[in-house]
Amino acid sequence: MNTHLSVFALSAIIIASIGLAPAFGQIADSIVVTTDKPSYEDGDTILVTGEVRDLLSGYPVSLRVIAPNGNLVTIAQIDVGSDKKFSTELTAGGALMKADGTYTIEVLYGTESRTSETTFTFGGSTGTVPSKEGTTIAVPGTDFMVSYKITGGKLVSITPDVASHSLTIAITASQDGSLVITLPRALIDAKTGDQDDTFFVLVDGEEVDFEEITTSTDRTLTIQFPAGAEEIEIIGTVVVPEFGTIAVMILAVAIISIIAVSAKSRLSIMPRY
Repeated sequence: MNTHLSVFALSAIIIASIGLAPAFGQIADSIVVTTDKPSYEDGDTILVTGEVRDLLSGYPVSLRVIAPNGNLVTIAQIDVGSDKKFSTELTAGGALMKADGTYTIEVLYGTESRTSETTFTFGGSTGTVPSKEGTTIAVPGTDFMVSYKITGGKLVSITPDVASHSLTIAITASQDGSLVITLPRALIDAKTGDQDDTFFVLVDGEEVDFEEITTSTDRTLTIQFPAGAEEIEIIGTVVVPEFGTIAVMILAVAIISIIAVSAKSRLSIMPRY
């Protein structure tokens, strides 16, 4: 009797183990989705990631973003990798994502039984959102428009300083973020002879490291900043307009004009006695 009971118990354990084996190391739900942060501000990048339990050949993940009032904000199709994971990036704000509040991300994979959702809060939008290539801002005193993309805050203004060969960038930073800014060499550059030199970058007066990509016409800097930062200063070796050079040119033109007018009217520049 005891032997039969032992065999029965052992068989039950083996069957249960076989039934559980396929689930080991897999996600419990058929699909899960999440965002990299719980809340975002206008222009922030929303990183959406997820994973499916079972791969369905030929089926992408359907994604929808629903506003607090129930309106559809975004719809997208996302391919699932061989590792059963998927991801995409969205931009917070825009014409359809203006209201502040809690937004819902819904995902569906193949059938209605494979669905999941997550939420995030949004602080509201003015309706104007930088594209993935960034937006532009005018540099006062010049004819230049500078391209940039900022996360974690907003760029307020850019002020050139010829004396210190620098650009001072005013920002508001609600959280840790980064500024990617493309600087035309004709506006600001750092040179030692004919060779590129390194810019000197300060965040609120403290020197920081940065990443840089250069071309023959531009230099693109990626600068990290902490929450609460107010000012980024980029120092090079030359900034235009070089007002000293311009002043000399204006003076030269003025002198030539006076001489020309005087010669035409037969007037002498020097007073006659």
